[in-house]
Amino acid sequence: RLSALCCQAVTLPALSCVALCGGTHGNELSGIYLVQETLKNKRKGEAMEAVTVVTVISNPRAVQQRVRYTETDLNRCFTYAMLSAPVSERTPYEIIRSQELNSLLGPKGSGQAVDLICDLHNTTANMGLCLITYADSDWICLHICKHLQARTNDPYTSVGKHGFAMEIGPQPHGVIRSNIFTAMQEAVHLMLDWVRLFNSGTQFDEGSVDVYTMVKNIDYPRDPYTHNITAAVHPELQDRDFCLLYPGDPIFLSFSGEILRYKGKEPLYPFFINECAYYEKGVALLLARKSKVKIPAIQCSRA
Repeated sequence: RLSALCCQAVTLPALSCVALCGGTHGNELSGIYLVQETLKNKRKGEAMEAVTVVTVISNPRAVQQRVRYTETDLNRCFTYAMLSAPVSERTPYEIIRSQELNSLLGPKGSGQAVDLICDLHNTTANMGLCLITYADSDWICLHICKHLQARTNDPYTSVGKHGFAMEIGPQPHGVIRSNIFTAMQEAVHLMLDWVRLFNSGTQFDEGSVDVYTMVKNIDYPRDPYTHNITAAVHPELQDRDFCLLYPGDPIFLSFSGEILRYKGKEPLYPFFINECAYYEKGVALLLARKSKVKIPAIQCSRA
């Protein structure tokens, strides 16, 4: 089926409105400052002519307090059930905020939703630039990833109308690093350049992108009674995001000095290794399989 699609460009509607969102987590500063800088440039009259860019601080209360979230993780509040849940005085702020964002940028899954959402995030893991999409058949997002891969030699992808999260690190939460901010700014500019080209009628050729699809996560070793962690990520694994992990490789070093090894049956690619925000979720790292996803040629249907 895909080979038949690749014989002729798939036509898709123009991306007339792009939402650039920062501060979904209030202590991930690169996206917050990038959104604020973009808004400042728009006020100076530097807005792009070919596409409307809506800038959003997603979780203003968490941004003000410089915390990941105030009551619950906003990034987990966009299910249809939460978006349609009745609101009371006991409803967590982030659920209320998710419904406000759904009204502003959606409704989710509707024809009225913005055409593309780019949600900006930082990670403490050594992941470089990573685009996280939610389907391996979203040709728009995968072509954007292909465009960035060709120009930065960095982004990976894992699986509004279209949307992705842009993760970049390593950067400690609550801190802004100039090299990380600049890399995010460059990636956003490249993404918006691609949107401009697409809207102008440029045909993007078929090709492929490297995709890392999550298989499972691994928690830290824990004391069976206190549930406190009893080991840290092994130094041979630390900072080796997207480097193949083989069965038998060191994965943890216990506080008593014991080396704990990966017991999986197949080599997999670790990412979000020792991510600060995932301690509360019981996740030391995620593991993924790598594949190449073929994508068809695409072109804007209005050209």
